[in-house]
Amino acid sequence: MKNKDDSWLSGNPYERFMGRWSRLIADKFLNWLAVPPASYWLDVGCGTGALTQQILHDSQARKIVGVDSSIDFVKFAKQSILDPTVDFREGLAQSLDMSSDTFDSAVSGLVLNFVEQPEDVLSEMIRVTKPGGKIGIFLWDYADGMEMLRYFWDAAAALDRDAAALDEGLRFPLCQAGELEGLIRNSALKEIEAVPIEVTSVFKNFDDYWQPFLGKVGPAPSYAMSLDPENRLKLESRLRKNLPISDDGSISLNTRAWAVKGTV
Repeated sequence: MKNKDDSWLSGNPYERFMGRWSRLIADKFLNWLAVPPASYWLDVGCGTGALTQQILHDSQARKIVGVDSSIDFVKFAKQSILDPTVDFREGLAQSLDMSSDTFDSAVSGLVLNFVEQPEDVLSEMIRVTKPGGKIGIFLWDYADGMEMLRYFWDAAAALDRDAAALDEGLRFPLCQAGELEGLIRNSALKEIEAVPIEVTSVFKNFDDYWQPFLGKVGPAPSYAMSLDPENRLKLESRLRKNLPISDDGSISLNTRAWAVKGTV
């Protein structure tokens, strides 16, 4: 179930908060998925268009349709990606307003954990994909594999016992090892594979790390901005102490996503 603090409304703050990570993961994910050129793609839960943009860049797509329930994200994506190959639409992943057997590939990045019935989304992705087409999904490993958030929530929980209830690593079982693979193996898909995808991002200094948490987009920034100035400063100070800050002030952090694919 979507938590009341899961505010994913404004495209620009989301780009600052998660953009650098999602684009790095998307590149590796698409190389692994290996969809043929001139394919017709569907990006389910397209958000601000990070995965769509990577498909456009890497895959010589014939057409890409991106669907998201957030009108703000869809608006941002339309303004950011003007290529006529791409069509962004507002809609629900659980009930796609599209004909069956339409797409050569349906993909979804970093969204299934926010849906109450992820199996319904997978079923819809399979329905609208042609026989022989590819389905691909990836989610963050919030519990152990995303250091940017792990440092944040560990620091927050040390200062406020109520913060642990908002930690995505605890809230989203689907993002834990083996869970996404289990979901796809219980479907009608064939030739199923699952892999972890890991990337590293370097923040040039502490402010580069900290400022995106002040955008109130997503559980962690929403929590940070819910604190009064004194407690927010305590959290900031604890992070400065705990993060692996190099001599030059930069911070190198790793992240991991769980990825699955299968053939319809």
